[in-house]
Amino acid sequence: MNQKVLNIGILAHVDAGKTTLTEHFLFNSGAIRTLGNVDHGSTNTDSLPLEKERGISIKAASTSFVWYNTKINLIDTPGHVDFSSEVERSLCVIDAAILVISAVEGVQSHTLNIWESLKNMQIPTLIFINKIDRDGADTETVLQQIKTDLKASTVLLYASKNDGLDTVTLKSVFTTDTPIAEKYLENILNTDEQLLEAYLNTENISVQTYLSAIKTHTNTLQITPVYCGIAKNNIGVTELLDGITTFCSSTKTNTNNTLSAYVFKLEHHKTYGVMAHIKVFSGSVSPKSVLYNHTQQYETKINQTKIIDATKYADCSNLTAGEIGIITGVIGVKAGDILGDPTRIPKLPQLHVPVITVQVKPKNNADYNTLVNALQIIDREDPALQFKWFKAEKELQLLLMGAMQTEILTAVLANRFGVATEFTPPKIVYKETITNAAEGYIRYWMPKPCWAILTFLIEPAPLNSGVTYSSIVSQNEVHLKYQNEIERTIPKALAQGLLGWEVTDVNITLIKGEDHNIHSHPGDFNLATPMGIMKGLQAGGTHLLEPVLSFEIKANESLLGKIASELSTRRALFDSPIFTDDQFQLTGTIPVATSLDFSIKLNSITGGKVRLLLKFKEYQTCPEGEGVIQEYKGVNPLDEAQWILHRRGAYKADERVI
Repeated sequence: MNQKVLNIGILAHVDAGKTTLTEHFLFNSGAIRTLGNVDHGSTNTDSLPLEKERGISIKAASTSFVWYNTKINLIDTPGHVDFSSEVERSLCVIDAAILVISAVEGVQSHTLNIWESLKNMQIPTLIFINKIDRDGADTETVLQQIKTDLKASTVLLYASKNDGLDTVTLKSVFTTDTPIAEKYLENILNTDEQLLEAYLNTENISVQTYLSAIKTHTNTLQITPVYCGIAKNNIGVTELLDGITTFCSSTKTNTNNTLSAYVFKLEHHKTYGVMAHIKVFSGSVSPKSVLYNHTQQYETKINQTKIIDATKYADCSNLTAGEIGIITGVIGVKAGDILGDPTRIPKLPQLHVPVITVQVKPKNNADYNTLVNALQIIDREDPALQFKWFKAEKELQLLLMGAMQTEILTAVLANRFGVATEFTPPKIVYKETITNAAEGYIRYWMPKPCWAILTFLIEPAPLNSGVTYSSIVSQNEVHLKYQNEIERTIPKALAQGLLGWEVTDVNITLIKGEDHNIHSHPGDFNLATPMGIMKGLQAGGTHLLEPVLSFEIKANESLLGKIASELSTRRALFDSPIFTDDQFQLTGTIPVATSLDFSIKLNSITGGKVRLLLKFKEYQTCPEGEGVIQEYKGVNPLDEAQWILHRRGAYKADERVI
């Protein structure tokens, strides 16, 4: 039997009911015999003790089930914004998505971020409006929010009497002589000219014709099917399952033999060791294969290949294009690594950018080395933490999204690794960029044997453009292998600038260079590059960049004065308000540095009668007198004598920072 395979992600703002919906998928399909319960800590996808204890998803969880000859690999993702990196990696491997929205809270800030990423990555999406039975549920308002906030063209395919709407089923939707049909078929008819013409001509349109049109336009992102229900009561769940198998298409079409796979999750298993969850985009993976890790540029031999069968691991002989599975025995692999050809892997989306840094300290100094090892393991599982180990200062730094992440990491380090820790108060992550174009010259030729002479031109680039590097030096002047070493070293050289922060938004060009056919070695250029870069930054000067959020506020017009006054004290910039009835909408930007307690203050001055959406926008030039300058960690390349001694003596290839 030729079984269709679909890789589906289930996404939502926290507490919308994703995991409960997943449990009913598994139960209805026969994959599990007993329903798990979030409140009781018995769900199948929330397997971590912390997830069971707190009733929230922390890690993306994979499961599978069969529904009418379609195998569905389902990824249940965390809903809390602090764990967005798990969602980002999951988005790279799914064929389609289910976006769950609470009928009470409606479209929230994280819902918008998820939706934008789904659209940017061209992922077909079905929406499930959950909790329609709760006090305060308003399905009509949520449907309107989906239209106005998400700008989605929807087709409502299932609603029950619990919605306060007319009961809507597939049969009623496609009965073209009822008022319900006119209300809910409008978008699909407007999307499909042939269908609209047939409808206006009162032709007899079959249900299959409607279904075919919805499938076509769902997969081209012109239509979003919507289902309403109550996940915990199993209302609307089977209808949604039918919709998944009817309207979603598998991407298993690539027959290229070249391996291309993506590691979207890493976990440590007590029996199997390191397990890398992957999606194969092309080629295949079998046990004992030797794979090339493109991200880290090394070959590794795997041990076993497995699939997830319902809620258990099962051996398989081969993972082929379009499939999600697991490989074991991989050494040094990290979540987010690309195996094989990188050209077939979707670009990782950014739902949120971490703009807070903290230090982690052991409560008992004797646990320092244990803590370092634990953080290195956690960093491989979630590279978004960007763990940095400054050995000389004994500082352990992480980038975080928010307070929830700190709580979870504290518990993980205690429960999993047996280390009691404390976190320093969070600091805003600033960046810096060069102020004026300048050259950085370095001549490293003593003490021999060594030889690396380089001149870099460092120029300001547009804000938020990142770093570009190029070379106009011929291979006769600097051998290709040395030029490759220079390019690999540039990111490390920019990790800290004159003001102690990562340097960005610069164009760097190697304009002059010289090697020696006897004395030069690749390590000479690895050592010299940071010195040349820092000299260029010193000559041009640098200034701070600060992270900025965009905001949208909706409230009663009587509150406009209070809200505008509060924004003005926080260096916020905003447009003229837009009024609709007795409500206003205000959009603008606000620095992260002044926004940390903004939502609390806003709820206080409005009595909670306000809707606030915040999301990361960009880095902007930090006004003079604002921002934080920090000391350079480790040996500064501007101290040439110490830098050379450090790199020639104490430097090790696996050191985390230069």
